[in-house]
Amino acid sequence: MSTLHLEGVRKAFGATVAVDGVDLVVPEGSVTAVLGPSGCGKTTLLRLVAGFLEPDAGTIAFDDRVVAGSGRPVPPQQRRVGYVPQEGALFPHLDVAANIAFGLPRAQRRSARVGDLLDLVELPAAYGARHPHELSGGQQQRVALARALAPNPSVVLLDEPFSSLDASLRASTGRAVVRALHAAGATAVLVTHDQDEALSLADQVAVMRAGRLVQAASPHVLYRTPADADVARFVGGAAVLDATVRDGVARCALGDLLLLEPVPDGTAEVLVRPEQLRLGDDGPVAARVVEVSFYGHDAAVTLDVHDGPTVVARVTGLDAPEAGREVGVSVTGRVLAFTPR
Repeated sequence: MSTLHLEGVRKAFGATVAVDGVDLVVPEGSVTAVLGPSGCGKTTLLRLVAGFLEPDAGTIAFDDRVVAGSGRPVPPQQRRVGYVPQEGALFPHLDVAANIAFGLPRAQRRSARVGDLLDLVELPAAYGARHPHELSGGQQQRVALARALAPNPSVVLLDEPFSSLDASLRASTGRAVVRALHAAGATAVLVTHDQDEALSLADQVAVMRAGRLVQAASPHVLYRTPADADVARFVGGAAVLDATVRDGVARCALGDLLLLEPVPDGTAEVLVRPEQLRLGDDGPVAARVVEVSFYGHDAAVTLDVHDGPTVVARVTGLDAPEAGREVGVSVTGRVLAFTPR
């Protein structure tokens, strides 16, 4: 496995710049999620790493081996890249064992390697004799990963691999796939538009916007200290409120809030996460409950703040109020502030 290095990578299609000067390091043996909305350039970036496209500028390297951007590019089949597409793309006429062994040298196709890979992706050895149509969507994606891992690739690329699965299967399959990647010591890049998927599965999250890499950090750092207000809104849900800062205190529609990091006095925007909002009769800010989305273990409560904006609080399911109720709102913990650019 290798460390993946991207430096100044750029790709345009006519007048449209899909990838615009991306610098990114994916450490060996780690999983990086490239997160962003549709059309932000994340799949183009994946295809550049795979060698399906060539960059207009910049370099791509696996450890010290430059595969694109310096002289003659290394073709895809020589880059030792494992690729897992959205639908798995298993060969329907081959059984699971033959699918997994497809990329192996002929002499290794009947070795213990296939059984080891089935065990790695948490499928019983008996599944080797099944055909793709006999598997669930999640099982097919695990087989696709096993096939990608079979030749011991330098880097594994996963392009929205769970998007076609239902919510519960998506979560369990995602966890199983990441366990297999870590067990194999694989260096992996996972493209996704799902914030929860990126935060829960990846060691590093790289957020893209309009072709640019906005921020790359661990899930905890990204959620706690996003680079700007747009990242804050996109990752994890947040209220971003107008405020006036003076002496380390931000005055906004939710009261006077202490800042996580100092910013200059003056106008700013403050980030308040849903879980920071507490509801109760004694809260200093009055609001009306507009809507409650109940999930059992927790609930998202939409609030109209009196003389203020609409915000969302996340509370435990046992504490969910009824729609129409008047409540008091308070903010716990310090908040992050963004100053005008």
